[in-house]
Amino acid sequence: MRFSYAETMTDPTFYAPLARAAEEAGYDSMVVPDSICYPLHSSSRYPFTPDGGREFLEDKPFIEPFSLIPALGAVTTRLRFVTFVVKLPVRSPVLVAKQLASLAGLAPGRVLPVFGLRPAQDAERALFPVPDGHRAAVFDESLELLRLLLTTEKVDFAGRFFSVSGARVSPRPAKPLDIWLGGSAPAALRRVGRLADGWLGSLLTPAEAGEAVTLIQDAATEAGREVEEDHFGLSLPVTFNGIPDALLASIRRRRPEADPATLVARGWDDARRMLGQYVEAGLSKFVVRPASPGPFGPFLDGFVLELLPVQN
Repeated sequence: MRFSYAETMTDPTFYAPLARAAEEAGYDSMVVPDSICYPLHSSSRYPFTPDGGREFLEDKPFIEPFSLIPALGAVTTRLRFVTFVVKLPVRSPVLVAKQLASLAGLAPGRVLPVFGLRPAQDAERALFPVPDGHRAAVFDESLELLRLLLTTEKVDFAGRFFSVSGARVSPRPAKPLDIWLGGSAPAALRRVGRLADGWLGSLLTPAEAGEAVTLIQDAATEAGREVEEDHFGLSLPVTFNGIPDALLASIRRRRPEADPATLVARGWDDARRMLGQYVEAGLSKFVVRPASPGPFGPFLDGFVLELLPVQN
């Protein structure tokens, strides 16, 4: 079992002390989110200062993940960085391959890319158009070309959406990078089985997560491949004062039929209970994160006391 840390949103100067604190607390990795132009909740205010105090910051967007990872790698020694989730169809797979190869060279073994199909925010989708009805096909082809560039000396590729001749990414990673995908729709889960090395989900009950693992493994078997049993994970928010309005709105938008109380851990005891159920369902990697923003010190102190002993 491994734990990753994530925050909702921060001032740029907040990331470095947060990464150092997460590493000192014993987290295996830290999630680096991807939102190109818009904050997660464009009308919200988030209280953060670099030392964990409180200061109101309005409409502060995420830092671009491939720019942020080198800065955080420079102030930590072992913490890994998870990109959750980079929208591959709106990026050049050639450029992404070069960025990943560069990061793998600068921080070997410390980068885990997790890709998704579309921006979470409606406002971003119009800014990064993909041919109508072809987003999934663009994604699949992008991922195929990306893998070729990361593993092949010289790539000649002629697809429906991308074509390259004699393309090289150097230096290529000494060890092939694991590539994980997000998503929870059946088509997305089958894509994990066909094309990816792992899966990181969110807002699923333990039973639903177990069904997702089964669907992924079945799709992998049909494709003549295998997803390693310890390559399944989930993001689990933890709340201590009820589910915050912003998270509740997100759950109602994404999972209108679900009871929000079944998707959010209410305190550390509940987190341990839910994690046990997720482990029984076949998951072993977890983004354990605060459900609402605030000083990071108390949450990390709680993690050290309550959950670090079960990380192995």
